[in-house]
Amino acid sequence: MVDVLFKNSSYVATDLKDTIFEIMDGAGGERIQPGTSVLIKPNFLMPAAPERAITTHPLVVKAVVEYVLDKGAKPVVADSPGMGSFEKILGKGGYLDATGGLDVVFRPFRESVSVDIGEPFGVISLAREAIQSDLVINLAKLKTHAQMLLTMGVKNMFGCVIGLKKPEWHLKAGRDRAIFGRLLVQICRAVSPAITIVDGIAALEGQGPGKSGTPRQLGLIAASRNAYALDMTLCRVLGLDPDMLQTHRAARELGLLPDHINLKGRFHVLEDFVFPDMGPMTMGPKMLHGFMRRNILQKPVVDNKACKLCGECWKYCPIKAITHSIKGIRFNYDTCIRCYCCLEICPHGVIHMQEPLLGKLIRPYLEPSEPHRTGN
Repeated sequence: MVDVLFKNSSYVATDLKDTIFEIMDGAGGERIQPGTSVLIKPNFLMPAAPERAITTHPLVVKAVVEYVLDKGAKPVVADSPGMGSFEKILGKGGYLDATGGLDVVFRPFRESVSVDIGEPFGVISLAREAIQSDLVINLAKLKTHAQMLLTMGVKNMFGCVIGLKKPEWHLKAGRDRAIFGRLLVQICRAVSPAITIVDGIAALEGQGPGKSGTPRQLGLIAASRNAYALDMTLCRVLGLDPDMLQTHRAARELGLLPDHINLKGRFHVLEDFVFPDMGPMTMGPKMLHGFMRRNILQKPVVDNKACKLCGECWKYCPIKAITHSIKGIRFNYDTCIRCYCCLEICPHGVIHMQEPLLGKLIRPYLEPSEPHRTGN
């Protein structure tokens, strides 16, 4: 049996510290021993102010650092950002200010080691600290995700893939949500975080996980030793059938879900959380895929009047389906794999998803893309 702990909280430093200490005590904090090296892996997607709810809140990071220090251990906060420098994330996100005076090291993942995560992926490169630290604390953010529906505990471990290796894996596995979900689960299994905490005090709904999403106050923080059980339970809190989450399906197939989950704490099921519209990534016979991609399938579009031509989207695109000129950017929908990395990484929030008119007309005859909500 695995415990999943829920607490109602806010970003008031004193209250939050008490909350974090309590849930970490109940989620495996006894494993943190004096002198051990503890990697704290937050969600540092991009430089963003805390109120945007894109990254793990700095006061959550501070409270976890304080807990690790209280145990006599050595905390290191590290991640591999999707875009922007690590230093800019620390500054704009308020992390250095929040942790001033604490004996903690912040650094980006720089070195990888080869790890066999199992078939069908085999040996892949993961951050050295994530594999070689004595213990990993997975410090995730509760957000929607245009490609994978939600990003919580399991998906946060994808940040242990360093730099441009991320879009490479989007290219290799991102064409199929089920395959990509399995990749995420097997990375999480390889890293094996001792404690997973999900910051849902301020969550991100709508077209997350970047600046196209909409912050929403939920006042919720949750923790568990088992990231898969935690994600499954959070799905139910959001009123979502966990089977709609590809990482949940993969975790179940791999036998990573416990037989029993013991819920500790109070929460209420949300009936109006806004999920991204999950259109199909491909359909029909292969000879018709080009037509489908251009005229039926949901696709990324840009507001070129607001676009700053910063270059982040075309640099990051795993398939190189984005070109640019002085008039703006342009997508090649024949090659676009609908991974929505561009939407995720856009620092100005000017890329969004759009369903063509023909796709809307035939939608009633296709499998519904609306996430299945659980009954209350």
